[in-house]
Amino acid sequence: MDPINPDWQSKLVLLLVLPFTAVSTLFQISGWAADAPAVLIWTAGLSLLLGLVAWRLRAATPAAALTGTLIAASLMFSTFVYPFRPWETALVPVLTVLVLTSVATRFGRGHKEHLGTAEERRGRGAAQVAANLGFAALVLEPALLTTLTDGRWFLRTHLPPGAIFAVGLAALSEAAADTLSSEIGQVLGGRPRMITTLRSVEPGTDGGITLQGTAVGILAAGIVAAAGSMALRGGALMVAVSWSGGVFGLLFDSLLGATLERRGWLNNDAVNFLSTASAAGFALMVLGRQ
Repeated sequence: MDPINPDWQSKLVLLLVLPFTAVSTLFQISGWAADAPAVLIWTAGLSLLLGLVAWRLRAATPAAALTGTLIAASLMFSTFVYPFRPWETALVPVLTVLVLTSVATRFGRGHKEHLGTAEERRGRGAAQVAANLGFAALVLEPALLTTLTDGRWFLRTHLPPGAIFAVGLAALSEAAADTLSSEIGQVLGGRPRMITTLRSVEPGTDGGITLQGTAVGILAAGIVAAAGSMALRGGALMVAVSWSGGVFGLLFDSLLGATLERRGWLNNDAVNFLSTASAAGFALMVLGRQ
């Protein structure tokens, strides 16, 4: 096993995310196929289209595109609130994450190739997609709408839908913030500094941050939080909660990079997965204080 980049952690992330979301999505497909085919058609069609676009843009490998399709479908089902409108589901923040990260990855590519930090041209792998988007799917699964009685939807949780949506949205906000902070910071930020010591380090060093990159990451988290809150009809509170969670996760990601990842105890996929989890956890803590 490679001590710097242990592949088993990437496989573990896939194992945590894919079986759960696959079973959940298949259960939803079987239910909606009989009860409301339009919901199934829209969700499956738009999720497949999103995966196809990511693949064609070379933002994801074929396996990663399929992983993203599965997660997008799971998130759409989980955030569906009657009456069904595709643009009022988690498809909107997921699409926002895809657009922002794709643009950021291509921004200043020549400079990043010169530094040796550019992402592979074939796009992200399945484990990377699962690490960035998977925790949101796991968080939002309890929000699945399960039954309709007397015109009211009931949830398998004591938390209100808006609270669950804000927690999941925080994880998506962090995913965008982390990517943009790194990709844009390498081009515009100059020489990074280690988050724990503030000492100057080489570009691409785990735990290295720049002021410009961090600012862009914070902005990206806000964009995803706002887009998701608008789609999910969450209002200003959802924006604030998910945005703050995304910013916390961004800083936590750098802290993990400077400590556990640099020592070879965590690889990048594990760091990304834990960082999205920390964003969701922070958002949940903020909600608990309301």
